[in-house]
Amino acid sequence: MSHLLEVRDLSVRFETDRGSLHAVDRVSFSLRESEVLGLVGESGCGKSVMTMATLRLLPRTAVVSGEALFEGVDLLKQSPASLRRVRGREIAFVFQEPMTSLNPVFTVGRQIGEVLRLHLGLSKRDAQDRAIELLNLVHIAAPARRVNEYPHQLSGGMRQRVMIAMALACDPKILVADEPTTALDVTIQAGILDLLRELREQIGIAIILITHNLGVVADVADRVLVMYAGRKVEEALVDDLFAAPQHPYTLGLLGALPRPGVRLLQEIPGRVPSLTVLPDACTFAPRCSRAEELCYAREPAFSTVRPQHAVACIHPGSGVGVS
Repeated sequence: MSHLLEVRDLSVRFETDRGSLHAVDRVSFSLRESEVLGLVGESGCGKSVMTMATLRLLPRTAVVSGEALFEGVDLLKQSPASLRRVRGREIAFVFQEPMTSLNPVFTVGRQIGEVLRLHLGLSKRDAQDRAIELLNLVHIAAPARRVNEYPHQLSGGMRQRVMIAMALACDPKILVADEPTTALDVTIQAGILDLLRELREQIGIAIILITHNLGVVADVADRVLVMYAGRKVEEALVDDLFAAPQHPYTLGLLGALPRPGVRLLQEIPGRVPSLTVLPDACTFAPRCSRAEELCYAREPAFSTVRPQHAVACIHPGSGVGVS
């Protein structure tokens, strides 16, 4: 499979009163056609910032370096007009909170139709008809009625489906779903994940799934990229990651998963380092039970431990699989 998106040595920093905040530090990854790539890590590790940087959706105060090649074209070097043709049409986002992403004073049909009229030049009537088709595609009941309703008239799960319908309006090649199941109850979460799987199978769309929920990743993703303090620490096929995690941070995340018969969840001791003072060493070392003097002396190289499984750790392995 060819690569739709290749991100190389992407770094993002913000200048603050306390100095430069390194939100993303030299991260590289790729996305293939019809693939689901899971980006995992705790809040603040740089998952959302990294994906938004690829389309220059960050404020002008952000300093971005590296490359973001979409079908061989570096998006970081494109003009604003060229980027507008890519955003929403070739690469679409589903943002974290649909109630703040949807405009409360316009019907959902008008908001979906705006995307169609802007990118595809459809008439108002044709855009409305297509909006009904898209609501039906994402399994919203009575789409001809719902298309004339406002966001506050819909449930949280339905609003999330509207956001997905809007993202799919122009048949994009890549869908970036940022925490698409956050704040939804378990049954609604399952429905959204089933929808993402169905869309990949039916229309072949590639998906970048941003989440801190490893259960979601295990259910949907093909490959997983684990981030910690703005850096990539492990990347593997999803089955390999759960069967034989290599990085101590990944082990900690898996150890914190709820299990039948276990009342207390395992925690990762210590705190995330300040992103303003990232060391030229392992950022996880102060929290790692395996850390040695060498871990504090230099940054570990990102090395392959088995086919399609790489890790940034001086002492990888010793992982216990999670079924």
